[in-house]
Amino acid sequence: MSSRDVILGRVRAALRDQPTVPEIPRAYRREFDPADLDLFVERLLDYKAVVHQGASVADTIKTISGTRTLIIPPGLDRSWLPPEAVTLVDENLPADRIAAADGVVTAAAVGIAETGTIVLDASPDQGRRIISLLPDLHICVIRPDQVVAAVPEAIARLDPTRPLTWISGPSATSDIELNRVEGVHGPRNLHVVFAGAR
Repeated sequence: MSSRDVILGRVRAALRDQPTVPEIPRAYRREFDPADLDLFVERLLDYKAVVHQGASVADTIKTISGTRTLIIPPGLDRSWLPPEAVTLVDENLPADRIAAADGVVTAAAVGIAETGTIVLDASPDQGRRIISLLPDLHICVIRPDQVVAAVPEAIARLDPTRPLTWISGPSATSDIELNRVEGVHGPRNLHVVFAGAR
């Protein structure tokens, strides 16, 4: 008998008497406090995102992007874009074309005040995950009514079968000698624009 047979025999023996797995309760935290938008903004700023409030979405995007080329998902609300915006609609653009763009504008599925996290779910106004990861600038438009207080409430609003992208500030890591490096696996610049009055 080989070592492989011995090891696999031990694994099979260990799995023979499988314990019954108890049902996991899922009915916790079904009542939620109203979202604290000030906390959401504070958390976004802690993560080095830039937050824009008050001005129209189109004016804000014009100020942020200037004449830069922006990728947009096919379902994005075009009224959010300034008339002179240079845009490319992502209809399966190749990765090199997306990476060459200056930025991307997307909507959001939900924002979480407690963690300062924005979640994208690849809806038509948010597009494919790749468009929010390759360009150096991500402009994300969110409505105040999309912000929830905590993660369980966000999970209750999201469809777990969709591809979810959880964003907590610009892409960054501190793995290398504890020095913060931005833009490692996503945009270095995240601008969050509130659509509508708070």
